[in-house]
Amino acid sequence: MKLYYCPWACSLAAHIALQEAGVPFESESVDLRTKMTASGKDFNGVTRKGYVPALRLDDGELVTENIAVLDYLAGIYPQFGVEGALGRTRLIEALAYISTEIHKSFKPFWHQGTAEQKAVASAYITARMRYLADMLRGDYLFGDTPSVADFYLFVTTLWAGRFGVDVPAELQALHERLKARPAVAATLKAEGLA
Repeated sequence: MKLYYCPWACSLAAHIALQEAGVPFESESVDLRTKMTASGKDFNGVTRKGYVPALRLDDGELVTENIAVLDYLAGIYPQFGVEGALGRTRLIEALAYISTEIHKSFKPFWHQGTAEQKAVASAYITARMRYLADMLRGDYLFGDTPSVADFYLFVTTLWAGRFGVDVPAELQALHERLKARPAVAATLKAEGLA
């Protein structure tokens, strides 16, 4: 497998999952402004969408969209999924919530929003994170081991720290637990975020 990622992007969640899985994989950073890969190739030749993550499978298939990539990884590495009859449904539910309610709400911070837009977004993000904090079932969202949803949530708490958005104490503690994991530390270092 080969993961195309960009530092500070949501692709960090998939990068963490692959590191946590402890399996061999390739990775290559992408400059999302120029659409060039670190090896000098046009990223639009990998995916016309032009954004990350993009996961090239060993058979040549390409998986894009963060939720799809994370769902795929939870499928092949069940330790990152959720057990039970509704396990996969609950995992996708959490991934969709993080994507649509939290991730997208950071737009004013990434795209030169006004101070007012940032203040509104900050309050909205904190409230949406509060919902997840209230739903914790242990050290992580679904219990005592992290899922791909926790890895995605980690990305958003990392962004919150960067932009001064308040994070509920329970999710800040989850962030610190994940940050202390060797695979997460290695991924942050690999992406130049440590």
